[in-house]
Amino acid sequence: MSKLKNKVAVITGGNSGIGFGIAQEFKSEGAKGAIVGRNPETLANAVAQLGDDFIAINADVTNPADLERVFKETAEKFGKIDVIVANAGGGTVGTVATIGEAEYDKTMDLNLKSVYFTVHKALPHMNDGGSIILIGSNAAHRAYSSFTLYGAAKAAVIFFAKAFSSDLLDRKIRANVITPGTTDTPAFDKFVPAEQIEAVKTHYAGVMPTGRIGQPSDIGKTAVFLASDDSSFMLGAELLVDGGMTYLAK
Repeated sequence: MSKLKNKVAVITGGNSGIGFGIAQEFKSEGAKGAIVGRNPETLANAVAQLGDDFIAINADVTNPADLERVFKETAEKFGKIDVIVANAGGGTVGTVATIGEAEYDKTMDLNLKSVYFTVHKALPHMNDGGSIILIGSNAAHRAYSSFTLYGAAKAAVIFFAKAFSSDLLDRKIRANVITPGTTDTPAFDKFVPAEQIEAVKTHYAGVMPTGRIGQPSDIGKTAVFLASDDSSFMLGAELLVDGGMTYLAK
C-alpha cells in the first residue's frame, strides 16, 4: 500500500475527527508530514499513533503567522510539500436573527479565511504538481436549521477549489474539495448533550440513504485518491462523500 509513498503532507485539524482519519489513511499509504491543531493533548495522542513519520504542530489556522510557521517547519523537516489538506473548521449554531458580528467574524475566520491563508502560506513550500484538498460540507447544499454561516462559508470553500485550480495552472497544482455529510467525530460532543449522542447518531443514520453515518476513514480514503497520482486529471472538482444526503435524502 504505497499510493503516497514519500509524499509530504500537511493536514490542518489533523489531531481528531475527519482530519485524523485522513492522516491515518495517508500514513497507511506511505505519506509523511505534519498534523496541525490547537489542542496539545489531542495533538500528542494523535501523533503518537501516527508514528515517527509525522510531527505535530500546535497552531491557530486563523493566524496567518502561525500558518507560515507550520509550512516552514514542515519543509525544514521533510522537504518540499506535496499535499495540503485544509480541514480545520467548525460549525457555529445560530440563525441570521441570533448571530451577531463577533460570531460572524469568528465563524468566517475559522471556516473560510483559514482555508485561503492555509493555501496562500503553503504555496512557497509546495512542489509543482502538488495536490490541495479542501473540506466542504453538505451544509453548503442543504439549508440545515441554524447552520447559516457555516453553510455559506463551506459554499465558498467549494468555489475555492475551482478558483485555486485556475490560479495555479502554471504550477500544475490542482485543488479539489471533499464534501462530507454527517460523520462520526468528536464534533457531536460540542453540540449534543452526552446522554443524547447515540440517539442523535441513530436518527441521522435513519435518514441517510446509506443507512449509516460516515466514518473519518470514508473521508480519508477519498483524500488518498485526491492526494495520489490516480486523480491527476481532476481539478476544481467536488466529491460528495455524504452517504447520499445531498441528492437522495427525502
